[in-house]
Amino acid sequence: MSWVFLRDLLSGVNKYSTGIGRIWVAVVFLFRLLLYVAAAENIWKHEHDEFECNIKQPGCENVCFDHFFPVSHIRFWALQLIMVSTPSLLVVFHVAYRENREKHHNQKLYKNPGKIDGGLLCTYLISLILKIGLEIFFLVLFYKLYNGFKIPHLVKCDIKPCPNTVDCYIPKPTEKMIFLYFLVATSCLCIVLNLSELSYLMFKYSVKCYLKRHVKKQQGSKSNCCESELIRHNRAAAAGRLHNSSSSLPLNMQDEHEKHSPLT
Repeated sequence: MSWVFLRDLLSGVNKYSTGIGRIWVAVVFLFRLLLYVAAAENIWKHEHDEFECNIKQPGCENVCFDHFFPVSHIRFWALQLIMVSTPSLLVVFHVAYRENREKHHNQKLYKNPGKIDGGLLCTYLISLILKIGLEIFFLVLFYKLYNGFKIPHLVKCDIKPCPNTVDCYIPKPTEKMIFLYFLVATSCLCIVLNLSELSYLMFKYSVKCYLKRHVKKQQGSKSNCCESELIRHNRAAAAGRLHNSSSSLPLNMQDEHEKHSPLT
């Protein structure tokens, strides 16, 4: 199987990720993708051929293998890796949409099309939630399919066409168990990283919104103070003008003016 497309996808997502997101990309690329390609495929390559039962009844081994391994481990992890990485396409598509929109309008619409803010922030958060949900789903599914995170040395099978209960031996159980624990641990680490990034972005956005509201509130109070000061100044100026005009009149006119003045 060629994993070039997944490598290119992770490289593209890395440009638009936060620091925690880049750590997630490194974990997926180094500890999951490369480990899968370099070692896991070879270990599970001939798992069906090396699965043996202590009876040569035609069809017995095939039925028992299908019962204990309904989905091959290696194909299960390949599907998990593809599905978990797919939500990152949402971010790449959103950035591409921004860039195409700027080209279409032939003007700068965003400070930086790859900056995580506005609609791109919502898309990024949705992709993180999908990653977390898919990781948990595949871990639970693996646990249900194989009755836990373990690989026994021997399994007993009594499914037809086996004439009785037969012992079947799984090849390389210890080596497979080590790789299984490592892959489960890296999957859990990816969940922790995604949760950390989700919490970080939500906290950062909440603080940003709070600071904006606080600044607007301060600006509003300052503008109200300025308006009240301006009103008091205008009133004082009007009273001064009225007093000056009354003092410049003749005495008899001043008496007449004071009688009709609203200030008296």
